[in-house]
Parts: sequence; C-alpha cells; structure tokens
Amino acid sequence: MFTDRFPEFRKGRILKAEMLECVRDYPRNLLDIQLQDYSDGIVAGSGIRVGERHIFIGRGMVKHQGRIYVLPEELPLEYRATGVECVIKLRLLSERSDGDFTERLSEVVLDEELSCSPDEMELGRFKLKEGARIRTDYRSFADYATEYNTLCVIHAPYAGIGGPTLNPQMLRTFASELLQSAATDAADLAFGMTCLNQGIAERTIILHYLARKLGAPYKDYTNAVIHRSLCRILESVKAGGTGRMGPRSHGPQRMIVD
Repeated sequence: MFTDRFPEFRKGRILKAEMLECVRDYPRNLLDIQLQDYSDGIVAGSGIRVGERHIFIGRGMVKHQGRIYVLPEELPLEYRATGVECVIKLRLLSERSDGDFTERLSEVVLDEELSCSPDEMELGRFKLKEGARIRTDYRSFADYATEYNTLCVIHAPYAGIGGPTLNPQMLRTFASELLQSAATDAADLAFGMTCLNQGIAERTIILHYLARKLGAPYKDYTNAVIHRSLCRILESVKAGGTGRMGPRSHGPQRMIVD
C-alpha cells in the first residue's frame, strides 16, 4: 500500500536501527522511483568547463546499469594537446565493502579509444592542436561538430525514457536557430518549442521529427547522424525552404548512411 512513514527523533526515545534504515532508504527509494523508466546516461549536471591545464567535470548525476551515481563536487582532470581525438570517459569500478559501507566508485579518464566498454560512459571528446585551448563557446548548432579544439558533446548519452537522448543544451541551440529563422512548418515549430520548454527532448521525438523532415520511415540513427541531419534541415530552412529532404524537396537528393 502507499505510505508516508518517517521516524520521530525525540528526546527520551530509544534510537532504533529501523528508524535509521527509514532515513537511509527514503531518498534512495524516491530517486529510484523517479528514474525507473529512464535509460542509462547523464541524468543531471555533469557539465564540462575548461581551464588552462584542466578539464572540470561539474557536479551531477548519472545512471548506469540501473544504478545512480552522484558527483557532489566539481572534479578536475588534467589534459594536454596531442592532436589525437580523446574521449572523456566515466569509468565505473567494481563494488567494494568495508563492513560499514558498500561503495560503487568511479573515475574520470582520458582515453584515445573512441568506443566505450560496458563499464564506461562518454562525457565528451576533443581533438586539441599544440598551443590551442579547448573551446566550449559554440557559435552555432553546426559548431558543435567542429573537429579541432572544440569540446564535442554530440556522442554523450543523456538519460531518457525508452533510450538515451542528446545533449539538451545542444538541442536548445538548434531550436533557437530554427525558431529565429523563417520556419513555418508546424513540425518545426512544435519540435523547436519542445526542445526549448522541456529539460530533455526524448529520442523518439527527435527521430519522428527527422522521419517527417527526411521523408523517410522512422528509424534510429547514431547521435552523429542525427546532428548532421538536423544541420541539413536548419540550412534548408534558413535558405527559405521547408527543410524537408524527401521527395517534395527540390534539388539533388542525398542519402544519409548510418
């Protein structure tokens, strides 16, 4: 049954283990219930800012293999220019217990291996030239995919219902550019408002929008292909078109290869 149960800590009363267990379990149960339908990925925070020699991972929360991990304080990570693409990975370590606490720890590492193992999650990536600094001030939606000296967050998974979705700030950038253009298609207006109003735009919404604009069957794409497709739609709308890439669009047709 539904209950609302909280221990009474009052002078003169005996402190029972059951009372402490109630305090321990309540916030964990609440969080588990709120996020039970969400996929693995970044739940909140975990933004990245860049210093002269360090990357700083902001306070945040991620879900991995059904478990919630919290970063309570900003975490520094030293980096250097190598000219090679490096992935900022959250690596989940084995569970350990000392009798008083059971801990599931993690570490943040830089790795030139672009794919993630089952115990890793990407937070971002970059390819830095010697003497340059990682840039996080994006000039446009297309700028998120700039190859060199720019923090790329396109591939980082964000927890969503039914599956991981894309970086919400990146989608808000797309929506802002779209709504400031000559967009008149109802799908553009609805999708733009969704990205701006909601904290997270679910992946299914993004894919349905792409299916309509591309004139193609509904299909899942990688984050990189989704970003490229949205760039093409934005270019078309800004040029005065409808942004539709299907049979009704004019000019040569291009096929997206996943």
